Amino acid sequence: MSDPQNLTPSQEHLAFLRSIRREKLWVRITQLLIVSVAFALWEILADARIVDPFITSQPSRIIKTIGQLYQEGALFGHIAITCWETIVGFVLGTLLGTLIAIILWWSKFLSKVSEPYLVILNSLPKIALGPVFIVWIGAGPAAIIVMTLAISLIVTIMEVLNGLLSIDQEKIKLVQTFGGSKYQVLTKVLLPASLPTIINALKINVGLSWVGVIVGEFLVSKSGLGYLIVYGGQVFKLDLVMTSVLILGVAAALMYQGIVILEKWLVKHRG
Repeated sequence: MSDPQNLTPSQEHLAFLRSIRREKLWVRITQLLIVSVAFALWEILADARIVDPFITSQPSRIIKTIGQLYQEGALFGHIAITCWETIVGFVLGTLLGTLIAIILWWSKFLSKVSEPYLVILNSLPKIALGPVFIVWIGAGPAAIIVMTLAISLIVTIMEVLNGLLSIDQEKIKLVQTFGGSKYQVLTKVLLPASLPTIINALKINVGLSWVGVIVGEFLVSKSGLGYLIVYGGQVFKLDLVMTSVLILGVAAALMYQGIVILEKWLVKHRG
C-alpha cells in the first residue's frame, strides 16, 4: 500500500483551497475599499462644506493633527499609556473572570449563592461607580484599571461559567466512570471543550476593556487618548477629538486581530 502522507492532493482539493484563498483576498479588498471610499467621501463632503469640517473634522486635518502631536513628542506617549492600561485591565479581567468561573463551577453551593449577585452586578451602571473608585483608590492608573475590571469582570465570569456548565454531561460521566477526579474532569474535559467560550470572552473583553479605560481617563487621567478626547472637547479642538477616536479604533482593531491570531494558533495547536 502507498503511504497516505505521500499522496498528491487531488485537483478538486487544490481548486477548493484556491477558492478559499480567493474569497479571503476579496474580503480583504472589499474591507479596504469600504474604508477608502468612506474616507474619500468624508474629505470631499468636508471640502465642499456639505458637512462642517469644524464639527466633523476631515481626514486631511486629522493627518495634520497626528503630525503636530508627533512633532510635540506627545503622540506615542498618549497611545502607550492608554494601551498599557487597556492590556493590564484586559489580562486581569480575563484571568480573574476565568478563575472565579472555575471556582463557581467547582462549588455548586457558591454558584447558587452568587447567582443573584452576579445578575445584579452585571445590570449595574458601572460608569456611575467611577467617582466612587476614585475616592476609594485615588486618581491614577489604578482607578482606571479597576474601572476596566468593573466593566469586564462580571461578563467574563458569566460567559465562562455558562460555557463550563453547558459541556456535554456524558463526557463528564465517562471520565468519572474510569475513576477520574474532579480536577481531571476540569483539566481533561471542561477547559479544552470550553476553549471556544474562553476565546469568545476574550473578544468581548477587547471592547469592554477599551470602554473601561476611556471612561476612566475621562474622569481622572492627565494623559492618554481619553484625556485628549476630553481636552479637545473642552477647548473645541474637534480635530484632536476625531484623531484620538480614529487612533482608538485602529488600536482596538489591532488588539482584536491579535485575539483572532491567538485563536487560530490554539486551534492549530489542539489539532
